[in-house]
Amino acid sequence: MTNRIALVLGLMVIAMFAIDSAFFAGSLPLFLGKKIASLIEYVSFWR
Repeated sequence: MTNRIALVLGLMVIAMFAIDSAFFAGSLPLFLGKKIASLIEYVSFWR
């Protein structure tokens, strides 16, 4: 991954969280946290 691609991806993530907090009451981090916790639990089951 080049620095340019990493910078663009990072800016896209920051923009996504900024838009979420401005227009959708900032519920995206909570949603992602719940989904990641569920994924970790699912993956640990198969271990």
